[in-house]
Amino acid sequence: MIPWLEGREPFPPLDAALVEPNGLLCAGGDLSARRLLDAYQRGIFPWYSSGEPILWWSPDPRMVLFPGEFRISRSLRRCLRSGRFEARLDSDFRAVIRACAETPRFGQQGTWITRDMQHAYWQLFELGFAHSVETWLDGKLVGGLYGLAIGRMFYGESMFSSVSNASKVAAAHLARFLEEEGFGMIDCQMNTPHLASLGAREIPRAVFMDRLRALVAIAWQPGKWPSDGASHAWT
Repeated sequence: MIPWLEGREPFPPLDAALVEPNGLLCAGGDLSARRLLDAYQRGIFPWYSSGEPILWWSPDPRMVLFPGEFRISRSLRRCLRSGRFEARLDSDFRAVIRACAETPRFGQQGTWITRDMQHAYWQLFELGFAHSVETWLDGKLVGGLYGLAIGRMFYGESMFSSVSNASKVAAAHLARFLEEEGFGMIDCQMNTPHLASLGAREIPRAVFMDRLRALVAIAWQPGKWPSDGASHAWT
């Protein structure tokens, strides 16, 4: 049995999270900006399906990507150098999160990015905490990702692609932008082969939390990222 959050009741300690399913910590609460920002700074994130209560997770180990370790394959480097895609930051957050929710995924039915989740992260975007990286081709949005930035910590949430390599291009631009801005870690939450192929790896939750606490404590002014902040050419 996991705890049920009522009102502003605080999250339980992370060592109370279940081993199976890995990291399930508690349920209930709400998706207010206050609750979400508190959760992320504690290494907790919401993940649930439509019709379920809000479920909160903190898995151990944790999948992370250090910006300087982003893995660029030869084919991806050729794609980046070609300039085929245009990368933009925060120019159409609403379209990115909608596309992440609506894009079919192999082995999955439905989406965890419900309308309530979309509204909650839109509010965080308006407050300057949530951000999108977009890949455009001939003026059309064809790929991208979104997540949260707190201090010098970035929390990746979801990505989509309607054209080959479009999401990888967005991820490469994100990693380079974050490294240039002094961000120390990208939270990838769960282990997937796709994330591992980009250089992400698992670390113990205790190590993750030590690094997270240091990164979120670094002063950082929330706000919209410059649209062309990740657009300079690749060498």
